[in-house]
Amino acid sequence: MSHLKKIYIFAVVITGGLLSGCAVGPDFKRPQAPDVAGYAPHQTIEQGTTPAQPGAPRFNATQDIPFDWWSLFQSPQLDAMIHQAFSASPTLEAAQAALRQAQQNTLAQQGFFYPTFGLEYLPTRNKLAGNMGGNSPGVQSNGTVIQTYSNPSGPAPYNGPVYYNFHTAQVTLNYAPDVFGGNQRQVESLKALEEAQKFQLEATYITLASNVVAAALQEASVRAQIGAMEHLVEDNRALLEITRNQFRFGQVSGIEVAGQELALSQAEQALIPLKQQLEQTLDLLHVLLGQLPSQDLPPPLDLPSLKLPRELPLSLPSKLVEQRPDVRAAEAQLHAANAQVGVALANRFPQFSITGLLGGTASIPSQMFQSGGGFFSLIGDIAVPVFDGGTLSAREKGSREALAQAAAQYRSTVLSAFQNVADTLHAIQSDADAFRTTAQADQAARRALEITRKQFEVGQVSYPALLAADQTFQLSEITRIQVETNRLGDTAALYQALGGGWWHRQEGDTAP
Repeated sequence: MSHLKKIYIFAVVITGGLLSGCAVGPDFKRPQAPDVAGYAPHQTIEQGTTPAQPGAPRFNATQDIPFDWWSLFQSPQLDAMIHQAFSASPTLEAAQAALRQAQQNTLAQQGFFYPTFGLEYLPTRNKLAGNMGGNSPGVQSNGTVIQTYSNPSGPAPYNGPVYYNFHTAQVTLNYAPDVFGGNQRQVESLKALEEAQKFQLEATYITLASNVVAAALQEASVRAQIGAMEHLVEDNRALLEITRNQFRFGQVSGIEVAGQELALSQAEQALIPLKQQLEQTLDLLHVLLGQLPSQDLPPPLDLPSLKLPRELPLSLPSKLVEQRPDVRAAEAQLHAANAQVGVALANRFPQFSITGLLGGTASIPSQMFQSGGGFFSLIGDIAVPVFDGGTLSAREKGSREALAQAAAQYRSTVLSAFQNVADTLHAIQSDADAFRTTAQADQAARRALEITRKQFEVGQVSYPALLAADQTFQLSEITRIQVETNRLGDTAALYQALGGGWWHRQEGDTAP
């Protein structure tokens, strides 16, 4: 066993010395954040609060983003939906499993830094043919091979087959020193891919929450629009009844009846796609919450109960690349591609390996390690690539092209991230403008309805005039509902565009 100890010590010394060596290939350097001051031409975002424009929220560059940003809408129903989605979504389960797989891939590759030991035991049962002249082996009753002699010109004294046992046991050691850092670069690449998978998991959380918010808002919005549209249909139905009565008394012509019938038909037709949209939105909510369409959903949102934050975060452009999980994942992919250049380069250098054997062999197990039965072998190997048809060179060039591709994809991801924030900011400003004009129109329609109702009560206007005023009000309500939904949805989109606060996520925030 002293030989085994020597081999082990030798392997450990070699391992420690070579693990401290340098790796060939370029070292990774993080890309610099874009040197811009804002998300639009002539825009400068400073540390502090931006004054709010009419109907628009204020933007605070120092405000951090909580992971549970959806709670700022102050809706217990929305909180319950997202909690259920985090607990049951198969999309999250798949992303979590992908991260665990990436972690195990890294651990597996790290194992190549160390020597491998194995134990092998090989028992055999052998048979030699009989009827041999000259010297022929014989076997005692305990399995030991002996020699018998026969006369070449006459019959052999032992004419039957010979049976004997043979046993071999050995310890094997294999070690490939990472002289030029090929394995070190491979581990670096896998660690980067693990990091990319981690940010993809964070992006999955953010995307799932954003999709649940968008679907819940859409469901509440469509449901409210259906209510207004059904009211509108009832107004048209009542107007049609009045018009038909007037036609019977000769007060209106048939063309007016036909016109009112057309108005009622158009209102009823407008209800059909709204109801279809509602059912499809409910189906989407089921899937986002990890349910089948036949299962019960949590209580729906009530659109007026949602509170719009009056102050929103607006991260500095230099911080956006740190906060966006898609940008961080693209950076990790770039890191992985950079390390692969080192892997391809190291493969062009000489490869070293050490193989050691220590064991014993005998016809009886107890005699394998006695004097004469033991053996050992220590083999060092150096393989130098001389000619490979250009394979290794092509792989190195291919890895450098993959690095260039990853760099371009990173820049594209950064550009898309800035575009996403800029588009969302423009949408929020547009929502503020639309809300201001829509609120004025809605208030005017409401006042007109109230005045017409009072006039109807004192007999100054007819019932059809009251119904017409109510129709105008219901149409303005539908527009108001759509604008309010857009404001809430674009606010949620801003939290997602700025990174979603993944850096504040705790395991308790996503546990069932």
